[in-house]
Amino acid sequence: MKPPIAKRIPHPHELHGDVREDDYYWLKDRNNPEVINYLEEENQYFDDVMRPLAEQTDQIYQSMVDRVPDSEVKVPVQNGQYFYYSRLEKDKQYPIYARKQAASRELVDEASEEVVLDLNELAEDSDYLSVTVQRMSTDHNRLAFLENRDGTDRYTIHIKDIETGELLPDRISDVFLYGSMEWSRCGDYIFYITVDENQRPCRLWRHRLGSDVKSDELVYEEKDETFTLYVSKSQSGKFIFVYSHSKTSSEIRMLDADAPSSPLQLLDARRDGILYDVEHWGDDLLILTNENALNFQLLRCPLDDIRSRVNVIAYSENRYLQGVYPFRDKLLVSGRENGLTQIWVLQDGELNPIEWDESLYTVSVLSDQSYETTEVLLQYESLLTPKTTYGLNLSTGVKHKLQVASVSGEYDRSSYRQEQLWAVAEDGVNVPMTVVYREDALDEGPAPLILYGYGSYGANSDPHFDPYRLPLLDKGIIFVTAQVRGGSEMGRSWYEDGKMEHKRNTFTDFIAAAKHLIEQGYTTPNQMAARGGSAGGLLVGAVANLAGNLFKAVVPAVPFVDVVTTMLDTTIPLTTLEWDEWGNPQNREDYFYMKSYSPYDNVEAKDYPHMYITTGINDPRVGYWEPAKWVARLRALKTDDNVVVLKTNMGAGHFGKSGRFNHLKEAAECYAFVLDKLGVNAEVTSPR
Repeated sequence: MKPPIAKRIPHPHELHGDVREDDYYWLKDRNNPEVINYLEEENQYFDDVMRPLAEQTDQIYQSMVDRVPDSEVKVPVQNGQYFYYSRLEKDKQYPIYARKQAASRELVDEASEEVVLDLNELAEDSDYLSVTVQRMSTDHNRLAFLENRDGTDRYTIHIKDIETGELLPDRISDVFLYGSMEWSRCGDYIFYITVDENQRPCRLWRHRLGSDVKSDELVYEEKDETFTLYVSKSQSGKFIFVYSHSKTSSEIRMLDADAPSSPLQLLDARRDGILYDVEHWGDDLLILTNENALNFQLLRCPLDDIRSRVNVIAYSENRYLQGVYPFRDKLLVSGRENGLTQIWVLQDGELNPIEWDESLYTVSVLSDQSYETTEVLLQYESLLTPKTTYGLNLSTGVKHKLQVASVSGEYDRSSYRQEQLWAVAEDGVNVPMTVVYREDALDEGPAPLILYGYGSYGANSDPHFDPYRLPLLDKGIIFVTAQVRGGSEMGRSWYEDGKMEHKRNTFTDFIAAAKHLIEQGYTTPNQMAARGGSAGGLLVGAVANLAGNLFKAVVPAVPFVDVVTTMLDTTIPLTTLEWDEWGNPQNREDYFYMKSYSPYDNVEAKDYPHMYITTGINDPRVGYWEPAKWVARLRALKTDDNVVVLKTNMGAGHFGKSGRFNHLKEAAECYAFVLDKLGVNAEVTSPR
């Protein structure tokens, strides 16, 4: 089957005296039957290309399924009189959420289980299910949860009576997918945030349980289209915080959770460039802010005088503070130092780091822990160490291992290597990379390698353990993550230097990483693939234009590739929120800078690598038409015979299909394509 060729309808965009030709603009109209037909033709072509790889796909998929443990049970987290946890059975697509009532952790195993929410039951007769936020009422009798069936950011609140198992009549739609729902302490009210026509979370409502949703009271509306609204409850449960947030500014209001009808209290009015977060600890509020502190400083103020603020600790430029976790007897702080995640314990006005044995790792504080707990649960992992849960005794400071996530099949960590490499970017900056491979992968010289990157929004690409990566490591594949600028792995400045007018640093950092791997003998251009999703799809899409000769294959998932057109269209969800990340092309300087790297606008008549591109028809974050238009233009202009495929999930959104095995199946398809292009025998051996 020949690849589909999209028709061309002239559609010039004119701005700032410049004309951009966009012959595939018509693909944006999903109500046009020709658009759907074209996407289905692309899916048919995808199936045709993948058909010869069916056996390899099945082998990779089965090797991943063989790595699925018989049962995965998370360490129970204490909240009041209950210990909450989730478990995932080997033959199930979705987790089961449960709890046990016990006086102490030592008695949990003996207690009987009570299922709180079984997502597998919810998913029956449904092709797609996403449940994000779950909130238990203070008396632990009712569970509010967010559910979605189409892959958009519009979720529905359902409330379950735990004792009867029945869903209450209260049903609230158009709620944002996260940071959007909290109970009052009395359990009579739910505060929730709905989205507007562009799926921007912007309205906070108060719902009284049992009342008609139509009578819900609008508590606050965020009218600035560059801001979003989020809500969260303090660790102590005493306050509900309402966040108005842009990429560069914050404004927070708070509400006494015991007085749900009381008015919101403003903490600090928004100021351009000032970000802050807040928590409650004892008689004080804790404020984490970047005011006069690039990497954030920690302040405290009494509840009865919120303008009187003093430093909790001395500011250090070497520490990037990102979160505070107040417990009754101790304060924990999370952040980054020396390129790694870190957790500190406040002691005598100093932050004392919790020490770990490996040189590369990721550590975090588990959420939803009781404010009164005397043992805080921490999660630790590395490229070689499975997720490990530790209990930190807040009195003694001693941590002990509670659980190591099971790895099904044979796994001898001594057979694998993890390391950190540094590439020198074109402006002289050292760019870190994390690397994992089997110990013998390089015995015969350069090896097949998959280079991953993201580099946007300050999001970090930290070392993590992936049991489903093991079959590929055993085939000699090297996995590398380039921690390029645009993330915040090296501190807040790492993010600032990879956004707006510095965005090209993200792409040149990735290219520098690829060149370093080639120069150091890890791989060759014919053995290397680039991979990234969403904003990471923009990264590898831009790199395909700038230095496609360094890669044999490129895998952009749900890629943001039509930067200028999207950032000019305020009817698209989230566009206005992104101006502080990419720039506003209504401004001449921003326009030409964004155009200089936009993958769609820079496709040329030259050779490109093989490409495996995915999208979702219901994606509210990156419209399906962006990769569809990009693929059409690539087909029209590229001068090589390399394969370009586009797979559109016709019933899903930004995150692809739901369900564990569906995710593994999609991953297996992608790996089969990549390994085939890298010349790797995809046959894998199941673990013993």
